[in-house]
Amino acid sequence: LWYGLLGFTMTILGIFSLAGNFVVVWVFMNTKSLRSPSNILIVNLALNDFLMMFVMFPPMVINSYWGTWVFGPRFCEFYAFWGNMCGCVSIYTMVWITLDRYNVIVKGMNGKPLTSNGAQLRNLFSWVFSIIWCILPFFGWNRYVPEGNMTACGTDYLTDDQVSKSYLYVYTTWVFIGPFFLIVFSYFFIVKAVMAHEQQMREQAKKMGVKSLRSEEAKQTSNECRLAKIALMNVSLWFMAWSPYLVINWAGMFSPSTVTPLFSIWGSVFAKANAVYNPLVYALTHPKYRAALYVKLPFLACKGDSDNDNSSTTSSATTAVQEKSEQA
Repeated sequence: LWYGLLGFTMTILGIFSLAGNFVVVWVFMNTKSLRSPSNILIVNLALNDFLMMFVMFPPMVINSYWGTWVFGPRFCEFYAFWGNMCGCVSIYTMVWITLDRYNVIVKGMNGKPLTSNGAQLRNLFSWVFSIIWCILPFFGWNRYVPEGNMTACGTDYLTDDQVSKSYLYVYTTWVFIGPFFLIVFSYFFIVKAVMAHEQQMREQAKKMGVKSLRSEEAKQTSNECRLAKIALMNVSLWFMAWSPYLVINWAGMFSPSTVTPLFSIWGSVFAKANAVYNPLVYALTHPKYRAALYVKLPFLACKGDSDNDNSSTTSSATTAVQEKSEQA
């Protein structure tokens, strides 16, 4: 029963993830107004999610059908390496997105603007660092083995050897705990800066005897805060997705009897579900992406702020949609 449910779930997640992330990459790369340095980081995240599911979900569905791992030990190692690498790329891309928001919102004019070359270098670092880190088990520092449910493979958390466990200790620090505290630190000051700005705007409006100030600076800050909310939502979903793997690995090291085959399934399911969240978040919370998606794929009816770079005139209906989207 559980193998059937797992196979069905992974099929649904895989289809939605591949379609959603492909659309995200396609829309962002083919819309001029979306080709900003910040969005280069978003494209890297979507591309990473697409590649992860493209490689990982079909084998897991096939293994669920047969009830065991059927692709041999070499592919098991590659499968685990690929999932490990994509997880590292995902979290470090999230870190760069958060630091970019911190730079824009907290530092403001004093911060150094992110450039296209800077964003590409950050993406390159994420991939190189992840590949180096995740290739180490091939050289004897820990190893990649089948998980208890025999439908997926991952790091070895059951071998009672301190050298093997040390990999998981360092991995947890550099890939989970360290980025987590860095992101929490950044968002603490982001929220603090937003609250201070809103308070200043209310005080200034009160002095001027008006309800609100609609200056260009206020609009720009509103846009940046909206992007910060997108990043915060994605980061929260990432930790919700990858925390089960952390729990399973540490439970396997200190209480192996608690890691049953059924218990070990949830790490793979929650981690791969993360690849479905991101496209939905972009479509629901990024007005310019919704507008571009409506232009590229109008049957989805995802309306948002319009990109008028390719048209000199717009209809009154389109203008109304834009105004409503801005107010939302």
